[in-house]
Amino acid sequence: MPLLNSSYHPSLFFKNGHLSTIYAGLIRKVNDVEQIRIRITLPDSDFLDIDWSYASSPSKKLVIVIHGLEGSAKRAYIKGSAKTLTEGGYDVCAINLRGCSGDANKLYKSYHSGATDDLQAVIAYILQLNEYDSLYLHGFSLGGNLLLKYLGEKRNLPPEIKGAVAISVPCQLADSLYQLLQSKNALYARRFKGNLLKKLKQKQQLFPELIADHDIKKIKTLKDFDDIYTSKAHGFKDAMDYYTQSSSLQFLQDIKVPTLIINALNDSFLGPECYPVDIAKSHKYVFLELPKYGGHVGFHGANNQTYTERRTLEFIKGIS
Repeated sequence: MPLLNSSYHPSLFFKNGHLSTIYAGLIRKVNDVEQIRIRITLPDSDFLDIDWSYASSPSKKLVIVIHGLEGSAKRAYIKGSAKTLTEGGYDVCAINLRGCSGDANKLYKSYHSGATDDLQAVIAYILQLNEYDSLYLHGFSLGGNLLLKYLGEKRNLPPEIKGAVAISVPCQLADSLYQLLQSKNALYARRFKGNLLKKLKQKQQLFPELIADHDIKKIKTLKDFDDIYTSKAHGFKDAMDYYTQSSSLQFLQDIKVPTLIINALNDSFLGPECYPVDIAKSHKYVFLELPKYGGHVGFHGANNQTYTERRTLEFIKGIS
């Protein structure tokens, strides 16, 4: 499909990528949305907490929403999406990835950018409820990469899956990691690393034989974290092997449902390889929108509804 023209034209403040990213991540609040939490058991005996929001009238259409690195279903960008989608007539299932709901998960492993088996488990759970005839996937950052990988893995997709929207996606994980290691992203990287180390130290208390103090002391960067924990806990050789196997870029060509990717050109987390222009130009199902502004999940909009929340609803309605 040709690249989509973007109509996102924010005010001067939100033209700054860092200011829009920080506002969306730390300042914006979305309070007027109900979320009902349930816990499901995964095939490996671990669990996921998922937060449900419902349209005002009974709906047969459901949007599964996936947060980004160290996010949760309680973040403003998830709750804002749930509010817009439920008001649009869709039920919403917002996944808290392993260890992200406020309760530590049971196993040594956690979540990562390519952990599509957990998404598959949630979809299987939803389908056995037999309440929905149409499912849509919606993800942000890491969650966007995860859903794109899932859609392109040449698995037999349930026919109920009709389409997807992915926002601020690091389609090439090593390229994104390189950007996060630059000085321009030092504050973000420090915050991510601090949160990840806190969780790793909690896991060390439960699995002292698997992680030593000297290993934790070696972690100076996000790549170190992936070398020492993420890769080893999830069956990869090292961080680069994890990035190579989990990047969604290599799976885009095999996506067979209408899928919208929105990546801002001033997203400091994304490098050149995270903008799959050539693939989108020749792809029947992948639509790519590249707004000039937006930062990382930092799109703004009137009445506390972001541009991407509105665009997501428009796109999903267009394929419903």
